[in-house]
Amino acid sequence: MSDINSNIPEGELTSKWTKFKSSVPLVNPSNKRSIEVIVVGSGLAGASAAATLAEMGYKVKCFCFQDSPRRAHSIAAQGGINAAKNYQNDGDSTYRLFYDTIKGGDYRSREANVHRLAEVSTNIIDQCVAQGVPLAREYGGLLDNRSFGGTQVQRTFYAAGQTGQQLLLGAYSALERQIGMGKVEMYTRHEMLEVVKIDGKARGIIARNLITGDIERHFGHAVVLGTGGYGNVFYLSTNAMGSNVTAAWKAHKQGAYFANPCYTQIHPTCIPVSGDHQSKLTLMSESLRNDGRIWVPKKKDDNRKASEIPEDERDYYLERRYPAFGNLVPRDVASRAAKERCDAGYGVGASKLAVYLDFKANTERYGKIEASKAGIHNPDKETCMRLGTAVIKEKYGNLFDMYAQITGENPYETPMRIYPAVHYTMGGLWVDYNLMTSVPGLYCTGEANFSDHGANRLGASALMQGLADGYFVLPYTIGAYLSNEISVKAISTDHPAFVEAEERAKNILNTLINIKGTKSVDHFHKRLGHIMWEQCGMSRSETGLKQAIEDIRALRAEFWSNVRVPGTADELNTELEKAGRVADFIELGELMCIDALDRKESCGGHFREEYQTEEGEALRDDVNYAYVAAWEFKEGVNFELHKEELKFENIKVAQRSYK
Repeated sequence: MSDINSNIPEGELTSKWTKFKSSVPLVNPSNKRSIEVIVVGSGLAGASAAATLAEMGYKVKCFCFQDSPRRAHSIAAQGGINAAKNYQNDGDSTYRLFYDTIKGGDYRSREANVHRLAEVSTNIIDQCVAQGVPLAREYGGLLDNRSFGGTQVQRTFYAAGQTGQQLLLGAYSALERQIGMGKVEMYTRHEMLEVVKIDGKARGIIARNLITGDIERHFGHAVVLGTGGYGNVFYLSTNAMGSNVTAAWKAHKQGAYFANPCYTQIHPTCIPVSGDHQSKLTLMSESLRNDGRIWVPKKKDDNRKASEIPEDERDYYLERRYPAFGNLVPRDVASRAAKERCDAGYGVGASKLAVYLDFKANTERYGKIEASKAGIHNPDKETCMRLGTAVIKEKYGNLFDMYAQITGENPYETPMRIYPAVHYTMGGLWVDYNLMTSVPGLYCTGEANFSDHGANRLGASALMQGLADGYFVLPYTIGAYLSNEISVKAISTDHPAFVEAEERAKNILNTLINIKGTKSVDHFHKRLGHIMWEQCGMSRSETGLKQAIEDIRALRAEFWSNVRVPGTADELNTELEKAGRVADFIELGELMCIDALDRKESCGGHFREEYQTEEGEALRDDVNYAYVAAWEFKEGVNFELHKEELKFENIKVAQRSYK
């Protein structure tokens, strides 16, 4: 089936990565000093890659569109980072993390990559502790763990509800050290607009200085993208408003295959939409499912306050449907279950598009433990709730404060209202085992690639993958390519390929400025988001997807004839930035729907209404669809499908069950 080569090493699964590292070609230290690497993106994947490559001796240029690497969207991750340390002595292991990740991704990820991820996960924690990342600790000083969805062990390390921020500060400090030593040139407020290819290899980028509007040419022996996911194609998502697909999409249009674009993760614990005025949604960490219970009233259209609904009139539907995992089922399962209850008329709140996340039971349980520690025997309920609330505040205080500020409700006294929202994208640029795209010399790391999560990412695995790629995988694998490039001298940016790429970038910017239509960029983005959420969101159907493709093509034609972008291209112009990003989102949206239409099965975050079990669960078709869908861009916004067959030699493929 496969017509593309994933370059997976030979040998036993458990020894592939070790043997690879022992035999991969190397670049000696003196040669590294003459090799230039461009890293686009400065989140966890980009910052860790840039810092590590510079530490190894390469000359590195790092680009980000924010005013500082500290503002990368990785900062928004809340709940934790997975690692198979087995500190809880509850049966965790490298194999179990590997198995949980494969199963959680609904058997649509590559075994070799996932096992490597599980292997290096433990190194990440040691690296972060050495950097001073303040991961939570137990009373005795050992690192603490908590539970996350899709697993029956506690393997998630965390720093209150701001794990992403603390991990990013660790990677940022490593990056800043290299900047201070002159080994990394940092280009903030720069956006990559084109990949430059010379003789078929990636040799640089075209970037726009977002402050001055200047277009710049930058050479690199290799280019690494760590630019995050494309969830903002839906307009409303948990992503930062600046998050976009442009760098990856420009690479795609230069020959890099885009893999599994339809795999979108809907996060089950987000603050519900409150109105058309919203520009983004706010995530409540999945870690809250660890200490909360999710429920809806047993009576339809029940308008009573949560506190007025007695226990026997509450439906703890996840615990009822999935007794083995309960509230800790994977995100796709929890999201669809919430949608099913709300669609059936059991939703809560003014919109009826919400369910309750209730902390009362565990608050009381924590309180009893604290009372016992304090020598208080047979404590009353008020004492338990008071002492338990202090524990919850320590664990999740910033998340509870965020909820209170946004909703005006006190989550310590009344259950949170949550509903699923677009969060993470498992699809991305296709990469082989070495993290190289189908364009030689062009690498892709973190959420921007497709490689590790299959059709659904387990919670706390995004931070794990981003840091694994940047600290421990790419620094080895890129050497295999660069060892053959040591005789290549730095290519002048006057080369015709740079001139041509710059002209492409300028032409798009000037075209956008000169349309002078009547509708704003946000107008088109919101319309695209509505199409995507309704037809390619939590559930998809053949009829809806065909309609969506038609609607998106019409929207694209209207965008290029009637968008209004004020100002000029040679100045600070945030509307021009957005216009370029939305133009790329529109093309991506079409491909996502094409991919979803082509995949006639349900798996993970891709739920086709025509393919489900009698119980309403995802129904895979392993005979016909056990492959990575890698799409090649063709002239005129057309796409050609390539397939990478997925072979499972170390685990038994089965229908997912969390019951």
